[in-house]
Amino acid sequence: MSKLALHACCAPCSTYSLEYLSPNYDIDIFFYNPNILPEEEFEKRLAELRRLIANFDNVNLTVGEYDPERFLALTADYRDEPEGGKRCEICIKHRLEMTVRFAKQINADLFSTTLTISPHKNAEFINAAQAELEGVYGVRSLPLNLKKKNGYHRSIELSKKYNLYRQNYCGCKFDEK
Repeated sequence: MSKLALHACCAPCSTYSLEYLSPNYDIDIFFYNPNILPEEEFEKRLAELRRLIANFDNVNLTVGEYDPERFLALTADYRDEPEGGKRCEICIKHRLEMTVRFAKQINADLFSTTLTISPHKNAEFINAAQAELEGVYGVRSLPLNLKKKNGYHRSIELSKKYNLYRQNYCGCKFDEK
């Protein structure tokens, strides 16, 4: 089975992603999200992800450095952008780059992200960014659009099944409701 380094932002986005991908891949989840503020929210999402992956035999978890100062520095000029704007593009590209570096470090065959399950995230942009990073780092990307085939709705069902905390914002303090 191929080894997949999979960036994960939270347990709810990982539910359907793991259901869909785990039959075909050995998965190493990389939880790297310096955009999640405050730290208590980061820790809560991480705890829920740990609880979720306990249900899967071929899924491991690595937690990247929690570095919100890096996120704030990268996006400082784009604080007023709406969700989906330039700030999100910078944030997503940064998390994908850290994921492909992780993939290279663990000798993964492929890398990808759970972010494409969100109706608020542009799968075409994410897949194009992954393809660009593939060319730089030499690790194949797995292009996905997990919201297709009712993936997002399935993630809601599975979140209820596993009784997971579902946050009401992406984690970025600029989008918090």
